[in-house]
Parts: sequence; C-alpha cells; structure tokens
Amino acid sequence: MSAAAQTLRPPSRTLMLLEGRAIQELGAFVGALPLLTLASRGDGHPVLVLPGLLASDVSTRPLRAFLRNRGYAVSGWRLGRNLGLRPGLQQAMTDLLAEANDTYGRKVSLVGWSLGGLYARQLAKMSPERVRSVITLGSPFAGSPKSTNAWRVYEMASGRRAEEEDERFGSSLAVPPPVPTTAIFSRTDGICAWQVCMEKVSAQSESIEVESSHCGMGHHPAAVYAVADRLSQPEGHWKPFDRSGWRAVLYPDPAR
Repeated sequence: MSAAAQTLRPPSRTLMLLEGRAIQELGAFVGALPLLTLASRGDGHPVLVLPGLLASDVSTRPLRAFLRNRGYAVSGWRLGRNLGLRPGLQQAMTDLLAEANDTYGRKVSLVGWSLGGLYARQLAKMSPERVRSVITLGSPFAGSPKSTNAWRVYEMASGRRAEEEDERFGSSLAVPPPVPTTAIFSRTDGICAWQVCMEKVSAQSESIEVESSHCGMGHHPAAVYAVADRLSQPEGHWKPFDRSGWRAVLYPDPAR
C-alpha cells in the first residue's frame, strides 16, 4: 500500500450528503430496464453477489434479478446482514463458493458491493480454481480503511479494528486476485475515497468509472450494464472494457 493511499482523506461532507441520490438511482434503474436488456446475455454460469457493510441480500435484489433475467445462475450470500468479518464468516463464504461451483460444475463469478467486494477479492485468492472473475462496486481495497467514512461504523458493527481485515484474510487486500478482475468506482462516491477503489491495470485487471453514489452503485444503470458486460465474456477470453462509441459518454476514462 502506498503512502499516498494510506493518507487519503475520506470523501467530503458534501459528497456524503449527496448519497441520498441513491433513491433516484434506483428509479433510474427501473426506468432504464428496457435499454438494459440490450446488454449481452449470459451463458448460464453461476454468479455469487455479496452485499456491503450493514446490508443484506435485500440490497442486491435488483441487481440479482436483472442478472438472472440475462441468463445467469445468480445467488445472494444468504448470510443475513453484513456486520464485518465476524467469526465463522470466512468459512461460510468459502462454503457458498464451493456449493455454487459444485452444483453447476462451472467456475463462479463473484460480484461484491463495497465491503462485499473485499470479500470477493480474497475468496478468489483463496480458491482461484473455483472463481471465473471478480467484479467490485465501490470497494476500498487499495488503501487505508480510514480513507472511508464507514470505518467507525465497521468497528462498531464488527467489534474489531478496521485495519485487521488484511491480517484476518491472510493476504494484502490491494493485491489483485489471480483471475480477471474489474473494479467499478465513482469519483463522486460519498463513502469511500475513489482512489482506493481503483484496480491496477494489467493483462487481466481494470477499472471502470461511473458517475454514481456509493449507496446506489449496485443498481445504477451504468454500473449494472458494466457488470453484465463483464460477466458475458467467454471464459478464458477476457478483454478490457470497450469505452468506444456511445459508451465514452457514460464511462469516463478512469486514467484521466
């Protein structure tokens, strides 16, 4: 982790107040459903969706329903409210991954929102033979937990220090998983400093920028389309997200 990443300030109070637009983003998602059906269909492989801090499968229901309609075998995490990496949770998620992999006989794509994305990255590192790809939504894996406005909430919910995430998972959160990995982030995120939600660019990793709140990213139309696009790639033939043409209007260049 770089010194710059360690000392990044969390988003401003103004951006935090703008998180209320997540409700409008849900309305935009519903309104955009006819256009979202233009996204590529899936090949039926299993997808496991992990919620953010204090959230449950209810929060990811719109995204999961959409992906199910696009042809994926989608599952929530079925572990109640996400209260942090409490005892037994790591094994429970490992079991969920194994169950999906064994049931369908195919590798599983992991989609994680915020804290759920940290879990997804580490699951892929622990069981890469079971994971097809990883997609994170506003997940602060590349810097200090104190670069977010949620670290105190995490400590109250989990009863543990936020910095212990790396130690308990057994490897650095910032290290990319050994599978195709996409980090979706927003510079107007009111919870996490956007810089710590970006992935290192490599032959199988990338970042995609959207203009979204943090709390609405899991149902923001542009983010949902990007998730569907990434999941639709044939296994073993991953390519970076194509921002050409009309997509350049919705997806700013993350390297700008």
